Amino acid sequence: MKFAFIFAFFLPTLVFSQQNAWFADAKLGIFIHWGMYAVDGTSESWAFHNRTVPYKQYMSQMTGFTAENYNPIAWAQLIKESGAKYCVITTKHHDGLSLYNTQLKTPQAPKQKNWNPKFPLSTTYQTPAKRDLIAPLFAELEKVGLKKGAYYSLLDWTSNDYPGFLKDSSRYQIKDDPQRWANFLAFMHGQIAEINTQLQPDLFWFDGDWEHSETEWQASKIDSLIHQTNPNAILNGRLKSYGDYDTPEQNMPVLHPDRNTWELCLTTNDNWGYRPQDHHFKSHFELLSIFTECLGMGGNLLLDIGPKADGSIPSEQIAILKEFGRWTQKHSTAIYGTIAGLPYGHYHGNSTLSKDSTVLNLFVPSPQGANPDKLNLMIPIYIKGIKSQPISIQLLGSDTPIDFNEVGKISWSSVPGTLFLEIPISAMDPMISVVQIQFKEPIQLYRGKGGFH
Repeated sequence: MKFAFIFAFFLPTLVFSQQNAWFADAKLGIFIHWGMYAVDGTSESWAFHNRTVPYKQYMSQMTGFTAENYNPIAWAQLIKESGAKYCVITTKHHDGLSLYNTQLKTPQAPKQKNWNPKFPLSTTYQTPAKRDLIAPLFAELEKVGLKKGAYYSLLDWTSNDYPGFLKDSSRYQIKDDPQRWANFLAFMHGQIAEINTQLQPDLFWFDGDWEHSETEWQASKIDSLIHQTNPNAILNGRLKSYGDYDTPEQNMPVLHPDRNTWELCLTTNDNWGYRPQDHHFKSHFELLSIFTECLGMGGNLLLDIGPKADGSIPSEQIAILKEFGRWTQKHSTAIYGTIAGLPYGHYHGNSTLSKDSTVLNLFVPSPQGANPDKLNLMIPIYIKGIKSQPISIQLLGSDTPIDFNEVGKISWSSVPGTLFLEIPISAMDPMISVVQIQFKEPIQLYRGKGGFH
């Protein structure tokens, strides 16, 4: 009975459709916010929408978007090195500038002269980059075996056919001009079709859905036009009810998100795009701690970087991705293809389980700034309610043996004791260590209230 209960508890992380099974196993993705906003280091699109920067000034950044040092081969190799299994990049943000080779023209307001309306609003025609910036990266991602994700903003504050523009004004109301809205939908749906056929993403990462209803976006049509020609594409949870997985943003959820599969999208500093004044980068320890929290709840981490306008990646973000690569390579068996770990109460930390539940991985934060003279000290950890007997315990990346002591086990009671383990600091990973416990059979947990039961 208790064995059946365990599998019922972990059901949300075990039941996946075939089409998104790779996503559930991927665990780590890299998010890339790249656009004209990197030129002056403004907030992406929101700068003009919130009136912090005049619209004309914001759009003038296109003239400085050179991408002269853009190296998609190096990007793909760095992402691969990080241990990520997929990459999501902005094909078009809310400002309307497409980084791929769209052939659809964006309607310009009559009094605005911010780009040449005879050509599409894309990096190919309107910036000194003069090329499609997405297709080369997707080609390189494929070469190194990574899945390709296309971020696309449903809304477009620049298009004269779109109702919204500035935060305190609108161009029109849909009910008053349904044909104008139909024109915008034809444009937006057309761009999604272009991305789908030109780039063939494995994943669509939609954004901007909050301004209109599912019916107004015609979400069912979007879902259909993607899957007619790209049946295995998965969609994030921002296409209303048509999404395949949830995407909490910045803040780690306390409870499991509603959908079975999910990812946390997270910045490495305080902003999505490149901001030269933002040096508030999260530490490697903080980011890896959040990553293990996602793993422990059966989710993914989509970690963001913001390249500069010339295509170079800030050195701090390169260092973060390289540290992720070091850590994920060392602890790969505790990360990829795992499911959520122990339910609350068994271990005061994050953990994962192998899919057959015969391997338990305990993430143990290492003391930060430990005094080298005290490296002979031990870190004590304990787990309780484990009915199964371990057949081996190891500290990943170390040959140091890990012993355990079962405390409180009563011979005539079915209630298991508490397993105490001591981890030598000298053998620990500088960031977070993994104690891997192997069981002969799928782990069985005691979920009772103690006593004689």
